[in-house]
Amino acid sequence: MAQAGVPYAAVPRGSDGRVHFSDEVHESDADVEDNGLFEHRETMEVADNDTLYYGMSLGTRRRMRKGRVFWATVVCLVVVSVVGIFWLYFDGINWMQRSKKRNVILMVSDGFGPASETMARNFVQQVHGLPVGYQSPLDEILVGSSRTRSSDSLVTDSAAGATALSCRMKSYNGAIGVDPERMPCGTVLEAAKLQRNMATGLVVTSRITHATPGAFSAHVTHRDMEDLIAEYQIGNYSLGPMVDLMFGGGRCHFEAGPHVNSCRTDARDLLSEARANGFRTLDSRSDFDALDANSAQSLPLLGTFAASHMDYEIDRDPKQQPSLAEMTNKALGILSAATKNTNSGFFLMVEGSRIDMAAHTNDPAAHVREIVAYWDAISAVRAYVDAHPDTVLISVSDHETGGFSVAKQLGPEYPEYLWNPFALEPVKHSIEYVSSKLLGQTTDSAKQYEFVRDTVFPKWMGIKDASHEEILAVAQEADSVQLRQLLSTAISDRAQLGWATHGHSAVDVNLYAYGKDAHLLRGSHENTDIGDFIVQALGLNLEQITSLIKNDKVVQDTPAIKQAWMGRRDLDAPEHHPHMH
Repeated sequence: MAQAGVPYAAVPRGSDGRVHFSDEVHESDADVEDNGLFEHRETMEVADNDTLYYGMSLGTRRRMRKGRVFWATVVCLVVVSVVGIFWLYFDGINWMQRSKKRNVILMVSDGFGPASETMARNFVQQVHGLPVGYQSPLDEILVGSSRTRSSDSLVTDSAAGATALSCRMKSYNGAIGVDPERMPCGTVLEAAKLQRNMATGLVVTSRITHATPGAFSAHVTHRDMEDLIAEYQIGNYSLGPMVDLMFGGGRCHFEAGPHVNSCRTDARDLLSEARANGFRTLDSRSDFDALDANSAQSLPLLGTFAASHMDYEIDRDPKQQPSLAEMTNKALGILSAATKNTNSGFFLMVEGSRIDMAAHTNDPAAHVREIVAYWDAISAVRAYVDAHPDTVLISVSDHETGGFSVAKQLGPEYPEYLWNPFALEPVKHSIEYVSSKLLGQTTDSAKQYEFVRDTVFPKWMGIKDASHEEILAVAQEADSVQLRQLLSTAISDRAQLGWATHGHSAVDVNLYAYGKDAHLLRGSHENTDIGDFIVQALGLNLEQITSLIKNDKVVQDTPAIKQAWMGRRDLDAPEHHPHMH
């Protein structure tokens, strides 16, 4: 029995640990009043009952209630924060990316493997007397590597390699923007245009209808269908014109055939059709120079500066054709102007296309000049990124070409540990150019021998010690592929550079990135991961684009021009050598 005046904390508890309320606890109202702990009886009765029942005072319980409210609020805030983080990661990032301006510049160094970067760095450092620690514009932004296999081979081709980047999907060799079932797959370029209203561009030194640019802008079951690729590029499909700016070669696939300047297998005049779709068309250096790099008024724009591929850098006449860096700079200016007062930004794909073709020919002198020209374009883009921090640059190769090695064993004896960059310095023309001058020029064997001895070797290839056997073999060879092999051997042996194939290899390629979120590409990646990065950076939905184009035509109505081994069409096509007509 609790007694009046005894502190509540001292009230004895029952066997169950609780204080059991009893009418006998306080014998009279006076006991409560005499206690002096409460001013009002009613309050005292509540407090007395609570204390006896809960074992604590009303004030203590109020303080505990406030504490519980505080911690409940904290827990709610934590839960909301966690949910918010998950939303941002899985969906909100897409929303945020769509609501802010971003530029993505994807640069593709076709056929450029790690050994080629080493060779080009050594060449520039040695020939120009630079410090041993010299780094190229790419060396400074190396972040990882890319694995290149296609869906049907460990050795990819450019079509499947580009489709992995554009559709973030492995497909078969030869596939242009289609999946392994030969159905169209939405590309990052199309999604950027439709879903974010971004300006879009393609800048290449190949035909603009070639494999890499084609995989971003068309959907055909085989890369040879360049007539149909051209139709896609000017907007002749369900989505309409998706590419705002195109610079490169390949005018022959837009000109009506049959004609000496056309390589179409039908009579469609796509240049006229492009103009009807609003395109401004360019076909000369003067047209290019007249473009205002700070104006968007010229979009959409189709500039084809060669009938087929643009000339190798080593052969290029700057009065006739712009360089890759010049085209890239002008594209950046025009696309920037087009998006200056918008929240959209732009997507630009730039390809150093002919790095690959020089390696197919096993032409080290043309190969190294193409790489250096690509470096110039990289430097231009890096400068743009520095001035526009909302931009990311990604540079990667679709594959390696040539099985190239910076060493070559010349005989059965133990090899020397060296290679000679200076053997490439005096070379003035590509093997492609030299062979085109040799083939079909004369039937006089004596004059051909003299031409090779007095001009080809010493003046064009920088070879002063050609043997009689070398000169005779080159002078007598009538097959373009075999002739190119003889010329390749002459240069590569003197430089001590090795080639394992005239095709591609399965070697991993370097991955470079610079600018916004570039660190996310660190490490070893499948090539499809690069497409994923672009999708996430821009908040794109490729599946939605795929659903829109699922019924578009993927097979060309007319016969396609077949690509032969070592790219005979690319090397020997008459539209690529107009001087031979």
